[in-house]
Amino acid sequence: MSRMHGQGFHFVSALALLGLAAGQWWLYPRASSEAAAAPARAPAEHHDPLAVARAAGLRDGNPEASIPPQCYTRTGARSNPCYACHTASQDPNGMNDWHLQEEYAFSDEGRVNHWTNLFVDRRPALAAIADEEVLRYVREDNYGPLREALQGRTDFAGYVPDLDLAAGFGPDGLARDGSMWRTYAYKPFVGAFWPTNGSAGDAFIRLPESFRTGPEGQVSEDIYKLNLAVLEAAVAAPAKLPAGFAWPTEPLDERACGVDLDRDGRLGTATVLRGLPTHYFGGAARQPVRRGVYPEGTEFLHSVRYLDPDVPGLVAARMKELRYAKKVDELDRWAIQRAYEEEFDARQEGQLPRWKGSPEVGLLGDFGWQLQGFIEDERGRLRLQTAEEHRFCMGCHNGIGITVDQTFSFPRKLPGARGWKYQDLRGLADVPAVGHAEPEYLTYMRRVGGGDELRANAEMLVRFFPGGALDEAEVRRAAPGGDRDLAWLLAPSRERALALDKAYWLIVREQSFTRGRDATLAPAENVHREIGSKATELAAAETRWLDARLQLAWPEVQATAAAAQ
Repeated sequence: MSRMHGQGFHFVSALALLGLAAGQWWLYPRASSEAAAAPARAPAEHHDPLAVARAAGLRDGNPEASIPPQCYTRTGARSNPCYACHTASQDPNGMNDWHLQEEYAFSDEGRVNHWTNLFVDRRPALAAIADEEVLRYVREDNYGPLREALQGRTDFAGYVPDLDLAAGFGPDGLARDGSMWRTYAYKPFVGAFWPTNGSAGDAFIRLPESFRTGPEGQVSEDIYKLNLAVLEAAVAAPAKLPAGFAWPTEPLDERACGVDLDRDGRLGTATVLRGLPTHYFGGAARQPVRRGVYPEGTEFLHSVRYLDPDVPGLVAARMKELRYAKKVDELDRWAIQRAYEEEFDARQEGQLPRWKGSPEVGLLGDFGWQLQGFIEDERGRLRLQTAEEHRFCMGCHNGIGITVDQTFSFPRKLPGARGWKYQDLRGLADVPAVGHAEPEYLTYMRRVGGGDELRANAEMLVRFFPGGALDEAEVRRAAPGGDRDLAWLLAPSRERALALDKAYWLIVREQSFTRGRDATLAPAENVHREIGSKATELAAAETRWLDARLQLAWPEVQATAAAAQ
């Protein structure tokens, strides 16, 4: 349990309980005129987003900040959220860290839980913040001002936000600003990423210039879409490709690459990729396609947002964080496996992690990814994270068994054309993970005994664990063939959404991120303040699992494969 991604939250209100008792659940109230309007802008003022990180320097603080709070979960014998991250990994992921379900494999420094915000009772402070006040706050745009503040800065070598969110995206998900960022919709990873646990978010991908140009160097959206489709299949398909492998795609112009992608005997428009090509297309024709590995130069952008209960999708204008990742070094197969071995050896020896880089350029992980992040200052303006705050990001994106090349969301993208759109949970079903027959979220709730890693989301416990037992029939309503969707399953009540916003806003005002970013509303109970015995109780109770998979068993993928046979 030394590496686990997530954020856990808890709250239940009398209003929510009354609504549940009456058999009602309000997810998306009618959008107010304020919510429908363009996001407000914070008052213009001089702001240096780099000042805090530069003043903090590279001092150590918490050297084990890469251990997420959820890794301190008090599992008992029955609650096992650890399986979701620590599993029998799939090639080329060589971590194979399922044994971390059985032990708190921390260094001496890590045995003390530094995330003390988990134990703060914020209920009195929440009551002092009016709903209207927090709604005004979360509906302000703090991304535009960050872009303006960093434009033209010659003293900053890091990522300068170059995506114009206000310009929006076309029907194919491509940014209208010409930046070649592309937004995609995905099924959130289990637990911490669910809106009911505190945040909404989005994701964007961009491939290097050679992947979006033709053989003569001309910009080509057709080539770009071809290469993105190939990459999607390379990371989202099961580790072992079935016979007759086929992956649904958006309409692709085969004439742009001169390859019969759907193997129908002619060059036209393909909507399915049968098998994987050996190389990418256009200017990237010399780049081999590697299963489970992104090409060098791949970029991801991801914003973590407050919840706006009056907006379908719940994505507020205000960002809590802006996260950026770039694959600066594509390791060969030997180097990848060696990196896993070195990480394992260092952990066994109790060594503290040492990351290359700095806030100015981002931290470089062991597998070629450089990560950089921005977070709110005390007035809600986005600023560069400090060195210690950057280390928080590294544990989940640098060597756990579940990831595909250290990433979470793109391997879970909705297949083909359906997934090239802005993130939205409406209409999505709880499909199983690859190799599973049961819905993924249902499996998670069974194994954890709650709706988050800490079993602290009281609202989910009331909704789906009446009397302490999981109501599987109710959860299955969001599975394929059910009468509900993920938006229904994962959204908090309006009162909970606002309480979570307020709780996080209090952390922002305190600037206490080094004590935790989890918007807990009352002290967490199922969390160790300090690790005593290194062993969990899961092994003795035989409640460990080695079958977690990041990729999903999408019905349309299965239907496409069946039609190919």
